[in-house]
Amino acid sequence: MDFDNAMLRSKIERNEEWDKWSKEIPFINFDKEWSIKIIPPFAGAIARFVVKDGENIISVYLDCYDNLGCFGSPYWEMYPRTYEDYEDVYRTGMKDVDDLIENIRDQFTKMK
Repeated sequence: MDFDNAMLRSKIERNEEWDKWSKEIPFINFDKEWSIKIIPPFAGAIARFVVKDGENIISVYLDCYDNLGCFGSPYWEMYPRTYEDYEDVYRTGMKDVDDLIENIRDQFTKMK
């Protein structure tokens, strides 16, 4: 990596507070039948991953600065969400990983 790229990456890491978030993001216990793929955090997300169950895939990202939606505090967002009762995507607080997992399970059930 050349010096200019190293400096740019360092600036982005500081600006996005990656060191801070790496300490605050909670561990997540995924269901054993799911496959998890970590993907780069594009479009303003701090972290992204996709969850696969059979042929169904759900994308999840962590937004800590309301760059992609409006929650008021760091939150997970899941897509797709096919609930008929909601016009918006599913969001839950960053620390509420039990709710995140439950909603991923529920979404996979609806997708089957």
